[in-house]
Amino acid sequence: MRVIFMGTPDFAVGTLHALVGAGHEVVLAVTQPDKPKGRGKTVQYPPVKEAALEHGIEVYQPDRVRKPEHIEYLRKYHPDVIVVVAFGQILPKEILEMPPYGCINVHASLLPKYRGAAPIQWAVIQNERVSGVTTMRMDEGLDTGDMILKKEVVLDKKETGGSLFARLSEVGAELCVETLAAIENGTAVYTPQDHSRATKVGMISKKFGRIDWQKPAAELECLIRGLNPWPSAYTDLDGRTLKIWDADVADTAGDSEPGTVTDVTKDAVFVQTGEGTLILREVQLEGKKRMKCDAFLRGYHIERGTVLR
Repeated sequence: MRVIFMGTPDFAVGTLHALVGAGHEVVLAVTQPDKPKGRGKTVQYPPVKEAALEHGIEVYQPDRVRKPEHIEYLRKYHPDVIVVVAFGQILPKEILEMPPYGCINVHASLLPKYRGAAPIQWAVIQNERVSGVTTMRMDEGLDTGDMILKKEVVLDKKETGGSLFARLSEVGAELCVETLAAIENGTAVYTPQDHSRATKVGMISKKFGRIDWQKPAAELECLIRGLNPWPSAYTDLDGRTLKIWDADVADTAGDSEPGTVTDVTKDAVFVQTGEGTLILREVQLEGKKRMKCDAFLRGYHIERGTVLR
């Protein structure tokens, strides 16, 4: 099939590779504009652009794809289908209706649950035991189109946003190839979503990672895993930011103020929460490297009774 591929982050790269490997003719890769990064403001290519150039695929980077001139640019490629994976822009009706087989989206959740920008992180934050990938034929709504194929993934006990991202990216690539094969041979089944079961999740910002010690330890442990590696969960220790990368939960009850360090061992810091105790296992103090608590505590002394803010 003649494919226009639309995607931007690492999550989309596996699908692009899979489409090329399956023999599809990817005639154009559409991705977000290059952006300056780091202190030096060095211009960095989106991951999909880098992958496309490796395959010798033409790259197009519209600022807003809904502008008439961008729509006409896409039209001249006469795609059979447009595959969209975490592109980052809303597609107008003119593009959705452009290819004969429509626009097919690879979405990192089991729709209709977790529509929106950060379904992978939210699955971990909400302590879901099962997540997965859904392919769907896009319409003008936000992840509201008819579903085609799904594949479930069981989350590990210590699943992080990063580890689930990698797993679902691989699953999504395989599922997209299966979906296009079904569309091409006429066996694809399009199933409407039950909109009453949908949960819309928004973008996650850095400030979302600030830990509220009034919340239960179990909820905070899920937050820590879901925001690993970005934007990370954090608190304040002696006026400095302390990122928490790994923690366990203890059901021990106490009468200390939430956020209070109730115990310190050679390899862990115990912190009172609104319900139960959070045991810090891996941390990163502002200006320092990420490290296990045993290494951290050899270089930084924390007293019982210290309050994390």
